[in-house]
Amino acid sequence: MRLAALLEEPGVEEVLSLAGPVGFLALHGGGQDRVTDEIASQAAARSGASLYAVVQPPTLRWHIPSYRYSPDESRRLREFIAHVRVVISVHGYGVDNWRMDWQPPDFESTRLGQFHAREAFLVGGRNRERAADLARRLREALPDYEVWDDLDRIPPKASGQDARNPVNLPAEGGVQLECPARVRGLGPRAASSEDTAVLIDVLAKTASDWA
Repeated sequence: MRLAALLEEPGVEEVLSLAGPVGFLALHGGGQDRVTDEIASQAAARSGASLYAVVQPPTLRWHIPSYRYSPDESRRLREFIAHVRVVISVHGYGVDNWRMDWQPPDFESTRLGQFHAREAFLVGGRNRERAADLARRLREALPDYEVWDDLDRIPPKASGQDARNPVNLPAEGGVQLECPARVRGLGPRAASSEDTAVLIDVLAKTASDWA
């Protein structure tokens, strides 16, 4: 599955706003990683940052790995990467209907079960200095959540280390932030909208400071 094919699907919206040198990405917005495009767009608007988002309609849930979002297949993505210096790519995990009443035996002891159950922020991307800075800000602002920025703890598919991933393509690369369902107001343990608002504030302040 490729980006070009996704962009041809009815109802898919490709959003580009070129502003400041810091950019926000929401590659799996809309029906896929729900609320991530809203978080990225609001943080960008408040901080004067740039934005690139792919927003799927509610009826579509295509998950294309980030490394397959090739700038060769999107003029807008090429323009975004050429314009910004560093980015924050907002993702989500733990879909709203993922938590079931039934789970396999000993599920919570598995690596997958542990990070889903603990609902941690996973801070990846190749710019590890920026990742550490964002992780510190999240810990201070949202102390009820765990924040993992040690790459050894983060599952490889969520670490944003592939060189082809758009988070790593600008001049200074960037940070990939995997947000748990709870902070996005989803799932049976959904937090209040205040947590989402705090997250947006943190991201906006971070982008302003990095500009």
